[in-house]
Amino acid sequence: MNKPNYGNWIPTPLLRTLGGVSAGLGGLWLASWFLLKDRVISAAALILFLAGLAMTAYMTVCHRAFSFEGKNVMGRIHRFLLTKLPWDGHGRLLDIGCGSGSGSILCAKTWPDADITGIDYWGKGWNYAKEQCEQNAALEGTDRIHFLRGDAAELPFQTGEFDAAVSNFVFHEVKSQPDKRLVVREALRVIRPGGYFAFHDLFEHREIYGDMEEFVTQLKEEGITEIHYEAHTERLEFSPWYCKAPWLLSGLGVLYGRR
Repeated sequence: MNKPNYGNWIPTPLLRTLGGVSAGLGGLWLASWFLLKDRVISAAALILFLAGLAMTAYMTVCHRAFSFEGKNVMGRIHRFLLTKLPWDGHGRLLDIGCGSGSGSILCAKTWPDADITGIDYWGKGWNYAKEQCEQNAALEGTDRIHFLRGDAAELPFQTGEFDAAVSNFVFHEVKSQPDKRLVVREALRVIRPGGYFAFHDLFEHREIYGDMEEFVTQLKEEGITEIHYEAHTERLEFSPWYCKAPWLLSGLGVLYGRR
């Protein structure tokens, strides 16, 4: 029986690249030891080789943790996000940056009467595609979800078109808009007044979002009915400690409420 392919936040090509780099450093070490016979170069090459090997092993372990077949960190984070959305499931929901469709499918299972739309740019560097989303939805028995290609910085929807919206680790990846606060505002634009939202991203990275308390205040002044912000959600128990490195799960936050 075919199983859904949800991919991984640590892409397999990245692991292959790390493995290739480690192998190259290992070759450099052997060459410097046996051919050049230079102990200084050999020692430096050995240190680099061991560092590359350690990073490859570490990222492989984290890849397994993120996997739906491993410790299911990706699935746990999706479920956590939906706990911030007290929606009754009647109407339309938008999943912004749906990736492999895993979050959209979870929404469809959580709210079986809802009309779910998943949108993504599916750019280079990610092993995701629209066809993959559709196949996963069919395998999960939720093939009524609509998947379409689009840019989160300029969503192809009318203002107030959706009753709810979710997004997980997407806004900071939007290359077409350097001001990520505007990406958040664009997501809010397509939600009807009184509709619900829950957005999870690198909100604690000040170089991306600035002062989040200030941003929340601005959104309130712009008319958001209800808004909450929880910082450093990476400290929650949905991932093992070794996945909370600065280059993986760190500086996370969830922004949620009612439009």
